[in-house]
Amino acid sequence: MSPQRTRVCVVGGGPAGMMLGLLLARSGIDVTVLEKHADFFRDFRGDTIHPSTMEILDELGMLDDLLKLPHQEIRQLTGQVGDTKLTIADFTHLPVRRKFLVIMPQWDFLNFLAEKARAYPSFHVEMETPVTGLSFSGEQVTGVKCGGPKGERTISADLVVGADGRDSTVRAAGGLKSQDFGAPMDVLWMRISRNQDDPSQLLGRIDYGQIFVMIERGDYWQCGLVVPKGSFAEIKQRGLGALRDDIRRLAPFLGDRVNDLREWNDVKLLTVQVDRLRSWHRPGLLCIGDAAHAMSPIGGVGINLAIQDAVAAGNILAPALRSGGAPTTAVLDEVQKRRELPTRVTQRAQLLIQNAVITRVLGRRDKKMSPPWIIRVFAGVALMRRIPARLVGLGFRREHVNI
Repeated sequence: MSPQRTRVCVVGGGPAGMMLGLLLARSGIDVTVLEKHADFFRDFRGDTIHPSTMEILDELGMLDDLLKLPHQEIRQLTGQVGDTKLTIADFTHLPVRRKFLVIMPQWDFLNFLAEKARAYPSFHVEMETPVTGLSFSGEQVTGVKCGGPKGERTISADLVVGADGRDSTVRAAGGLKSQDFGAPMDVLWMRISRNQDDPSQLLGRIDYGQIFVMIERGDYWQCGLVVPKGSFAEIKQRGLGALRDDIRRLAPFLGDRVNDLREWNDVKLLTVQVDRLRSWHRPGLLCIGDAAHAMSPIGGVGINLAIQDAVAAGNILAPALRSGGAPTTAVLDEVQKRRELPTRVTQRAQLLIQNAVITRVLGRRDKKMSPPWIIRVFAGVALMRRIPARLVGLGFRREHVNI
């Protein structure tokens, strides 16, 4: 065993973990981020950076540097229901400096945050360091047990923050209980090559009882096919050829490029879940982001919510940590109280869409579709497009850096 000590040990190098690590290090707090992978390069992650997140980066003086990286700027969200093309959201009227949604590979975003955080001497990140459990003194969490190139060891900390996603090792080891709200769908993610004359905007199509999303990634499309929950085995039984035919029907311009899907290993299953911890903390431990509340992919708002969690946690935790010792339960509860309402409201909206739209769409297999009246209202009235733009682009209860 090779003991080590840090003030705050953040488990998980995703958006929430990296942002919190950056903010605490910027405040002079010794913080160590543990990431189980060797790098951030993992495909089929959320790639959206929302206007509210860009406002935070602007407050930190980092936004201009971020936008020097390759990215796409989405000022309007467009989609297609049946043969009808619609503009659902218009970000150009948002009360922010950058009135657009950014599409950027998440590994570029995380590398950017890590590079900025390394400028502070109190920031440390250890890659290839999986956390296997927690250490305790009575009811108090006192650190983490981890593996990796340095061998099995224990890292002690005044506070452990679980930011390790929906399958969080930390929240399980801490005995934190969640409430599962269910989801009617899963998503099949895949890569299909892109031609220069392909449409250049973010696309989505609903038809024939299916939902298909396409995100431009330079020379290829990151594609997501929404399917009924638990149906992947049945889809595989139908065969890869049938899946290619479904995709070609939804996006005819892809033509023979659907043959990029040569084997089932080219198709990755995202099992969608929506849940929320009843308590986000216990003495010495706090969970944020997907570790505290797994979100549906609807609206792509999970990353934004995780970033907002990290900013709120940084604002609340930094003063307590500067005073010495572990943050009290009251301090940890303050983070949950600050972020629980926006989490509840966002999940409630996602569940309504799941039940009112997605369940009905997935139940109309092989039927030609037309837009429901509510979609026609939002798409047909310019002023109405600002509502979904605000919900997606800004979310509920925006956070600002005040440390």
